[in-house]
Amino acid sequence: MRRIFVTGIDTNIGKTVIAAILTEALEADYWKPIQAGNLSFTDTDLVRKLVSNEISVLHPEAYRLREPLSPHAAAAAEGVAIDMERIRTVLPDTHGRDLIIEGAGGAMSPVNESMVMLDLIKSLDAQAVIVSKHYLGSINHTLLTIDAMRRRDLPIVGVFFNGKPVKSSVDFILRYSGVKPLGYVDEEEILDREVVRKYAQMFRREFR
Repeated sequence: MRRIFVTGIDTNIGKTVIAAILTEALEADYWKPIQAGNLSFTDTDLVRKLVSNEISVLHPEAYRLREPLSPHAAAAAEGVAIDMERIRTVLPDTHGRDLIIEGAGGAMSPVNESMVMLDLIKSLDAQAVIVSKHYLGSINHTLLTIDAMRRRDLPIVGVFFNGKPVKSSVDFILRYSGVKPLGYVDEEEILDREVVRKYAQMFRREFR
């Protein structure tokens, strides 16, 4: 059983879509420990809408926070302290299935007053999947994310690129970092279960 933590180089980068694709590809369970904002339709709800296999179990969040802010700020607004030990305590039992864990915000988003999302990955003994997206500055953000993970000795599965590929950017990131490319997702496609199944079939071999 693997714990695969999906994190990104920024917020709104496509983590939930990649998490849904991996959940479908591996018939894995899904868990988002911290949901900040959008409680009427959470990231877990979106994954449930996009995943079609009947094996995956979607587990409840450890923290559900109202404000769409970084976890530490959203928690402070409600007088809540996010505790790493509590998150470890409610780590789902998947009965041997892989677990896809989705982070909140970017890789260095604060979880509480002393820890960031990369500390949560390490605390959960997970492997990291990085979601990158093409925009001015994304090479810098992607390489900084990879460097921060390596400084913490976090195992990196590889990187997904979200959006229309920019060959020069992809080539430099892969050549400089040596990180494995996991695939490309066209964010302009209308996302539904059929599209997620298509990508799941494409990416499954990278994780088997």
